[in-house]
Amino acid sequence: MTDRVLEVRDEYASGVLAVRIFGCFAAGYFMSYGLRSVNAVLAPELMAEIGLSHSQMGSLSSAYFLAFALMQLPLGVWLDRFGPRRVNAVLMGVAALGCALFALAQGFGSLWVGRALVGAGVAAALMASLTAFRQWFAPDVQTRLAAWMLMAGTAGVLTVTVPVHRALPVLGWRGVFWVATGLLCAIGLLMWTALPRGREVRNPSPQRFLASMAGYREVFRNGYFWRMSMTAGIVQGGFVAMQSLWIGPWLDKVLGFTGYERADRLFAFNFGLLLSFMALGWLAPRVSPERSALARIVAWGTLAVVVLELCIAFAPGPSSWWIWLGYGAAATVYTLVQPRVGQAFPQHLAGRALTGFNLVIFSWMFLSQWGFGVAIDAARASGLSESQAFRTALVGLAALHGVCLAAFVLWPRRWGGR
Repeated sequence: MTDRVLEVRDEYASGVLAVRIFGCFAAGYFMSYGLRSVNAVLAPELMAEIGLSHSQMGSLSSAYFLAFALMQLPLGVWLDRFGPRRVNAVLMGVAALGCALFALAQGFGSLWVGRALVGAGVAAALMASLTAFRQWFAPDVQTRLAAWMLMAGTAGVLTVTVPVHRALPVLGWRGVFWVATGLLCAIGLLMWTALPRGREVRNPSPQRFLASMAGYREVFRNGYFWRMSMTAGIVQGGFVAMQSLWIGPWLDKVLGFTGYERADRLFAFNFGLLLSFMALGWLAPRVSPERSALARIVAWGTLAVVVLELCIAFAPGPSSWWIWLGYGAAATVYTLVQPRVGQAFPQHLAGRALTGFNLVIFSWMFLSQWGFGVAIDAARASGLSESQAFRTALVGLAALHGVCLAAFVLWPRRWGGR
């Protein structure tokens, strides 16, 4: 390790530099989270104009998660070799290209490719941030910064609820994506130029790509990694599938909210999520570093998620929409997991541990979002009404999460789960 690297690790970023580092990465994650969730607002317009089924809409929206997941393994190597500034700045340009293609698309195929490029382009938004925080900030503030990043992301979701809905009559959904194209280009340029190059830690040994990929072997052999990543992946993946797409159609088809009523409740749901992340930023440094303490929080949080999913599935009437607020609050517990998994590995594997974790999570996001649409169409084909089909699909998701909770609690000690 060079003297420069040692000096960077000994002198953590503070003051204006710390704000600049956090601000640049938070701007990228703001766009990542907003683009992840924009289809919850645009789904009715897209389905009407392009003529998409529920399964096609699920496939289209989940293309983001599929591309995002496929990027994770090479991304971990790139982050460890080239540093978070370079990787994230370049990929912002890829996301901008995807938004431009989405705006120009005339059919399902080109929409899908554009959406996949967006997912690939924002794949480093959070992982680059966590890798940079690992390099530039003291360990005791990294979980707090991770929670604040989630706040920045949720602010992006808030922006694509009421503001985007109100902009649709003026811009149309294509115009929304042209605006996103310009913002992504600007953020990528800012990352490349505004973040100080001299403080960026890079792996000084130029390993070949395949040799670098071999570092994942140590990550994927770790029992603690699998206990935490499978739980967070399956349960958080299901929640994000709902938050980023299916809550919009649920409010419409199940609870009967349309137009501004639906947008207002999406805003309220995501604002509640923002407050939950804010509270988590206060709580995170106070959680004991012992693995058992985190395991108890995850277990109780997962139980709450399962109970609230069942409540949403069976609750009648529009007034039951407020249960979604509790659902979002319960799901935030998984934010505590990812930084702890990264800290469980040595510095030279930090990027690969974090991106391996992300690979599991986003694979389940893809499967959950697409699978939920497939389940709805299958239930409709069996003769259920659209509202009943949505409820049946959610009961199935809750059952899967219940099985996941049982596996987490009963995870064998000899597998490194404690």
